[in-house]
Amino acid sequence: MARIFALRLLTTLVTLLGVAVIVFVVIRVVPGDPIAMMLPPGATEADIARLRTLYGLDKSIGGQFVIWFGNVLQGDFGSSITARQPVLTLVLGRLPATLELSLLALLMAVLIGGTLGVTGTRLRGTRAEAGIDVANGIGLSVPDFLWGLALIVLFGVVWPLFPISGRVSPRLELPFSTNFYLIESILRLRFDLTRNLLAHMLMPALALALPLAAIISQLLKQSLKETVNLDYAVLARTRGYSERHVILSEALPNAALPTLTLIGVQFTFLMGGTIIIERLFSYEGLGNMAIDAVITRDLPLIQGIVLLFALLFTLVNLVVDMAYVLLNPKLRHA
Repeated sequence: MARIFALRLLTTLVTLLGVAVIVFVVIRVVPGDPIAMMLPPGATEADIARLRTLYGLDKSIGGQFVIWFGNVLQGDFGSSITARQPVLTLVLGRLPATLELSLLALLMAVLIGGTLGVTGTRLRGTRAEAGIDVANGIGLSVPDFLWGLALIVLFGVVWPLFPISGRVSPRLELPFSTNFYLIESILRLRFDLTRNLLAHMLMPALALALPLAAIISQLLKQSLKETVNLDYAVLARTRGYSERHVILSEALPNAALPTLTLIGVQFTFLMGGTIIIERLFSYEGLGNMAIDAVITRDLPLIQGIVLLFALLFTLVNLVVDMAYVLLNPKLRHA
């Protein structure tokens, strides 16, 4: 296990280094001058040169990368060109909102997809299973931002049941000491804030969850169909156990292993999907900030956001790999 973990960790570090190099180079060779966007039309060449020197843009790309990466290793990601604040402070300030939204979407996807997968297996060969397959097909075919638009129209305009923008109502008192609003509201027993936060998060989280729920349902149903006919499941039936018991207690623990790996991989794509969804719902998360940074060509902020996303992706994959090894005896003793 220690050797496997060391290899996975080394792969993670190499991946992060590769992402840092690619992002740093790409955002500097694309057209657009961030300094020109900061200055008024009457700025002189001396003003432009002074700002280029201040942000280190007067050096070669290689020289800029060496300086930036050296500072990153010391925990300094630079300062945002537009916000004039440390990048790390800005990114960590928005990260909790995105994490809470992503985890809620993941929970909803697992509940919906798991329920449909188990139900489809239990009712295999019936019209109900065909209906679940059709629902899964629709969920896979429609991207998350279209689900978001549909939810806004249905439950924000036609039946205005939920707020369509923001993270929490500004009229409420916000006695938070961290940016994990949802978790802190529960711990403080401020359930009025919890309800308000969930009302704002429900539609964007559901838009993110539906495509993932369809993938989970399809894979889990296929895995269950294979395991319910294996010897131990047949033996359980001969002992008089109900089909529900066979599926949930005998087949599901083994069928869930491939689904676990899929959930971990898809969770990274789900977090990437928050960029568009947060913009669509004006949700104050990391994805919304990323779009603003790209529009304004805020190079240090773009680098910090992308590097943080890459770190989250690689850590999630590392955790999933180790969990799969722990849960699968064949891999532990290979």
